[in-house]
Amino acid sequence: MIKAYAAHEPGGELKPFEYDPGALGALDVEINVEYCGICHSDLSMLNNEWGITQYPFIPGHEVVGTIGAIGDSVTTVKVGQRVGLGWYARSCMNCEWCMSGDHNLCLTAEGTIVGRPGGFADKVRAHHKWVFPLPEQVNPEVVGPLFCGGITVFNPIVQFDIQPTDRVGVIGIGGLGHMALGFLRAWGCDVTAFSTSPDKEAEARQLGANHFINSRDPEALKAVENTFDLIISTINADLDWNIYIAALRPKGRLHLVGVTPSPLSVGIFPLILGQKSLSGSPTGSPVTITKMLDFAARHNVEPITETFPFEQVNEAMEKLRNGKPRYRLVLKH
Repeated sequence: MIKAYAAHEPGGELKPFEYDPGALGALDVEINVEYCGICHSDLSMLNNEWGITQYPFIPGHEVVGTIGAIGDSVTTVKVGQRVGLGWYARSCMNCEWCMSGDHNLCLTAEGTIVGRPGGFADKVRAHHKWVFPLPEQVNPEVVGPLFCGGITVFNPIVQFDIQPTDRVGVIGIGGLGHMALGFLRAWGCDVTAFSTSPDKEAEARQLGANHFINSRDPEALKAVENTFDLIISTINADLDWNIYIAALRPKGRLHLVGVTPSPLSVGIFPLILGQKSLSGSPTGSPVTITKMLDFAARHNVEPITETFPFEQVNEAMEKLRNGKPRYRLVLKH
């Protein structure tokens, strides 16, 4: 039996819960969970904001632990090896997207907490191709959030062939944004942080920003028109997106990884005139996740975290619910 924390209704309290996972699949592995990050997606799923949650619901998709058991056909990892698991736990491995290396775009990919029991538990299972050995240089206590939030902001750097000479803006200095600043600075880019909180400027610069803009200052926003090769929005809020499109250079891109509450409303003429792009992306493929881990280890990029024991999971979720983490929360056995 696997011991976990589960909610039985939308927004419900997470309570001790046990389930029988059945026989281990030939291509699956079982992870003994040591740490598990808490992502805002866990809260969205807990509340059934996306209408896809199944109850009892076990959150947790930023898992770090050791391999406890492997299926008969698994050769990529060994029992006792420390690994990580992120948003996806499985993909078909046969479609054009999986075969071309874009497993995260597989139309039948399974989220670790979508119709499956997640990592707020003592054990969790996944397909071996979605389980990643940790480089020795990374700290297992804090690396968990890289497997969702981290790869979400790292993936666009690789997908869009961002150059060290590029000027890149990051909207929002929170759970995702603070990791984006670290990756982009280490990548060599000229990095600007956009935030509605002027008191975050000093910390944003420490995290990797070369420049800081108060996004409530119209004059500051006007001054950076035609400046950026890429702007990444990490926030879950509605903004005047036309302002940020105006801030792009010709062929620049406004890329969203935060889920806005409302459909976007943008002027098409500026996009056409400047050959600018508006896009979004999910997390990342197994190859890109491996690149991210190697890059993070080489450049000492890691999230800033607060740790709670698993027994205080509801207190940790409440801290996330009230928007007070600095900047990611991690549960520890």
